[in-house]
Amino acid sequence: MQGQLAHQMALAPTGTVVIACAGAAVVAGALALYFGALLGIVRSDLTGGMKLVWVVFALMAPFLGSLLWFLIGRRDAQRQPGIA
Repeated sequence: MQGQLAHQMALAPTGTVVIACAGAAVVAGALALYFGALLGIVRSDLTGGMKLVWVVFALMAPFLGSLLWFLIGRRDAQRQPGIA
């Protein structure tokens, strides 16, 4: 019984490291999504007013704004006038 308890206690720091690494990966992914969206908005063919709306939305709601840019905004920005 004591051997099993010692084994579980020895593994506890490993679990903490794995959780910390997973958390760091999630944060890095969210930052990459955010900065990728901002770069995409600035480089898009949208008019100045629509760019401002998207940038403000991305700044006010970083994760949701960035996600919506990639799901909705980028597709709308790539449409050419006169083509449905």
